[in-house]
Amino acid sequence: MDDFDRRAFADLFKAVVIKCFGHPLSEPLSEPESKHLSNEIEERTGLVIGWKSVKNYAAYVLNPASSKQENPSIATLDTLARYVLDAPATSEVERKKVDEHFPYWFRYREQVGPLPKPDVRQNNQTQSRLRVISAGLVVAGLIGLFLFFRQSDLAQLQEDFHTTDESYLKQNGWFLQDKNAQFWNRRAEKSNRLTLFTLKGDNWPKTGEAPRVQNLLLKEIQDDCFYTEIHFNDFVPDSNWQQAGLLLLEDTLFTGKSIRLSLSYNNYFGGYVKPGEILIQAIAAYGKGHANLEEFVHQPLFQLANANDQRIARTNLKNFAFRIEKQGQKFRFLYSASPVDNFSFKEVTTHEFGMTPKYIGLFALKGFVDTTTAMPVTVRYFRLDGQRCE
Repeated sequence: MDDFDRRAFADLFKAVVIKCFGHPLSEPLSEPESKHLSNEIEERTGLVIGWKSVKNYAAYVLNPASSKQENPSIATLDTLARYVLDAPATSEVERKKVDEHFPYWFRYREQVGPLPKPDVRQNNQTQSRLRVISAGLVVAGLIGLFLFFRQSDLAQLQEDFHTTDESYLKQNGWFLQDKNAQFWNRRAEKSNRLTLFTLKGDNWPKTGEAPRVQNLLLKEIQDDCFYTEIHFNDFVPDSNWQQAGLLLLEDTLFTGKSIRLSLSYNNYFGGYVKPGEILIQAIAAYGKGHANLEEFVHQPLFQLANANDQRIARTNLKNFAFRIEKQGQKFRFLYSASPVDNFSFKEVTTHEFGMTPKYIGLFALKGFVDTTTAMPVTVRYFRLDGQRCE
């Protein structure tokens, strides 16, 4: 693309962002935002622009002087213009037949107008401004370098579980506790996913039972402040006490403090007759010697009174995610549930708890019961990012 086409492209992409999000492009698009915009374009135009391309275009438009140059095809530019100009939805095959000359891009391009001619009389003023800007950029660069090195020692992990080979997991800092070989050998049962099972066990104390969580996949937490996410596919618990989620631990023996966040099933109402429910539960344990745990979240999501309720639950739990943010002793808990995989998070609660977790665990369990089946739990994504403590 020449300079004029690049300017037209930047103008067009900014218009796309405003149309989709209702505000100007002021910072790079996140992965969920990029996926949302990609889906929105496909829904409105019938044509596809991948979310990674959308993310890269946003970064380029915000910083066109970067070393990484973007060169979208005319077909992509036409798709963006179709979105902005509310063109009728089509398909790639139909566009090749009817609009092979990409009319919407050239129509939008004509609206941008020619590049402005330089004003010679302003050269001296421009040079003075450039000197001031250059000095400012040097200062900004030094600040940026300081912040970069300040952040560089924070641990970061993103795991999509496209491979669940034990050597790979070990190499990336994972380790398994209380191995049940029969079910652990089925961890790759679903392609490009990690499959856990709601096995017998619990970290909730029970008389006569030692706390245990079979096939608990653990990773060490290296930073005091952090945020973490876990994403599930099609996990719809239907019997007591099937559940899966995240477990924060001070130690791996269940003797220290812990927090458990899970998507769970419940049909025990202390003698009252009510439909079973799927809920978000969060409990805090104070460690060895404290038999009573603190349930600080018990938020029903779906009541399962009939077949229609069950259908709604299955639809909305196609994609489910948890997010935990920790700053000092303050924990923030969020969740997302949707038929699509890029739905927004909603806050459940914040909770003050004097705990410094050293490990995070991915778990599935069913409590100390034998009658409930071992249900598969599909994990498609995990993230753990260290944060500076404010």
